[in-house]
Amino acid sequence: MQRNDCEKKNGRLELIVGSMFSGKTEELIRRLRRAEIARLKVECFKPSIDKREEEDSFVSHDRQTMSCTRVSASGEILLLAVEADVVGIDEAQFFDEGLTSVCQQLVSEGKRVVVAGLDMDFQAQPFGPVPSLCAVADEVEKLHAICVRCGSAAYVSHRLVSEKTRILLGEQREYEPLCRDCYEKYR
Repeated sequence: MQRNDCEKKNGRLELIVGSMFSGKTEELIRRLRRAEIARLKVECFKPSIDKREEEDSFVSHDRQTMSCTRVSASGEILLLAVEADVVGIDEAQFFDEGLTSVCQQLVSEGKRVVVAGLDMDFQAQPFGPVPSLCAVADEVEKLHAICVRCGSAAYVSHRLVSEKTRILLGEQREYEPLCRDCYEKYR
């Protein structure tokens, strides 16, 4: 069904951020499933660099899955989401800086765009296009994992291995969520 200009829905950008193990992908999947229940056309994307889990799915730490398409550059999303009402994007921090303009273009086309990603890297520095997405989002929800040292709300994903490269795909053997105080003590 094609909408004319009078019927075109307002687009919207929703951003879900936080440290690793905070439930970002779980929340992304929850929102996208609700859109499917509403019979909206949903298209989902993740960066091709993320090869930790199933190639064609988002996978949360509690093993929820949702089908998606891997793309190597953010611009591919514009080509693949033409028919979508709702666009889901996971692991935003691994995309190129063009992701912000891609999301803004999708929103201007009347699409609801739901994005999840780490807001900071292992050195507690803003990560990839996520800070600029925060600036232009209609809604930003920051989720918190639990600090494994003291039980407070986690602030950052602390790297447990000595690798210094900014991007190191990993899970619980490579990272742990820490609160601000514990991060300062153990880094």
